[in-house]
Amino acid sequence: MKRKLFTAALVTGVLMSGVLMSLAPVKAEGPDKLVTIVTTPEPQTQLMAMVLTMQSVQQKASARILLCGPAGDLALKDAPESATAPQAPKGMSPQGLMKKIMEAGARVEVCAIYLPNKGGAPEALLDGVGVAKPPEMAGAIMADDTRVMSF
Repeated sequence: MKRKLFTAALVTGVLMSGVLMSLAPVKAEGPDKLVTIVTTPEPQTQLMAMVLTMQSVQQKASARILLCGPAGDLALKDAPESATAPQAPKGMSPQGLMKKIMEAGARVEVCAIYLPNKGGAPEALLDGVGVAKPPEMAGAIMADDTRVMSF
């Protein structure tokens, strides 16, 4: 009787192990794609969005950042102090880290309605920052090989 119970438990354990293994995430081949959407006005949250995006880039992800609403101010040449003030623990600002992410090859865009509602023109944006085209951005967000982070 003990042997039958042990055998049943062993078989159940092996089957469960196989089921759990089949549920384990599998990393797709090739670089991951990441779209980070930032809308929050809070500098600490903006910086954390940039920290996680930079970490993803350093792990070989292809990153794209979309800035909307108050977060669009990060893209301005004449950005508010909240975007440029250093924060603990590394003394980095949201805009400063965003620039480093751009240098690493990420694409940064403001949402299509940011500038018209801000009363600005593309010349107000940092060099290298573009204006998102809604159909293209929607395609990037919906792509099967893309992860989306939203702050």
